[in-house]
Amino acid sequence: MTRAAAPRHIASRDNPDYRLWLRLAQGRAARAESRVLLEGEHLCRAWVERYGAAPLAILDERAAGTADGRWLMGVAERHVTLEAALAQALSPLAHGPPGLFLLVEPPRPQPPARMAESCLWLDRVQDPGNLGALLRTAAAAGLRVAHLSPGCAAAWSAKALRGGQGAHFSLQIHEGVDLHAALDRLDIPLAVATLDSARDLYALDLRAPCAWVFGNEGAGVDPALAGAATLRVRIPQADAVESLNVAAAAAVCLFEQRRQRLSLARRPA
Repeated sequence: MTRAAAPRHIASRDNPDYRLWLRLAQGRAARAESRVLLEGEHLCRAWVERYGAAPLAILDERAAGTADGRWLMGVAERHVTLEAALAQALSPLAHGPPGLFLLVEPPRPQPPARMAESCLWLDRVQDPGNLGALLRTAAAAGLRVAHLSPGCAAAWSAKALRGGQGAHFSLQIHEGVDLHAALDRLDIPLAVATLDSARDLYALDLRAPCAWVFGNEGAGVDPALAGAATLRVRIPQADAVESLNVAAAAAVCLFEQRRQRLSLARRPA
């Protein structure tokens, strides 16, 4: 790991670096800002395990002498300590442990020339908490790639990162993808959860790869995109509610596919 230089201490809320970190933490930074603020020991460790040393560690001054604080300073090229009140303002947790943060640039993977493995497509999912939950579900179900359309919440925003709980580091995340144009690069079926001309999810053979598309919380998947789906599934549910939250619907579909694949793998030859 990279040996960190001597720390700098920030005690003023007017410090320009601190003001940027506060905007990142509160989701107020410009969309074009390339850096993100990772908060907490769990996300910081997930980053380091996947990508190695980070450019900058930011610590509540009270954390500097802890085991986690010393670890964080050891995996960053530089580190800064903050007055306790400033560090607390960066965190949504009113009574959490002293803050630990990494300032990093998220990966920007090259788009694939063809799509032949199961993947997640998100069409204008606007709530960052939902977006993070969808990424977490996809990673837990064994998917490795996510394609996000324009109009989706920022994948690397603070709220989406909290919802993802480290799943971002298990996925290749492509943002700003024209999903309609991407149909030409798709070598597997496009699957959509819908009530229109759909078959029962549990009656389908889902063992082969497919691209699962889930849409906007209110409007759903764009009709033209949904019309291109060759695999149309209906989640059988009780009549007590009209529909499922998009993240819940994705979990049902993705884990039914995973169940079928695991059943196939366990079947005696």
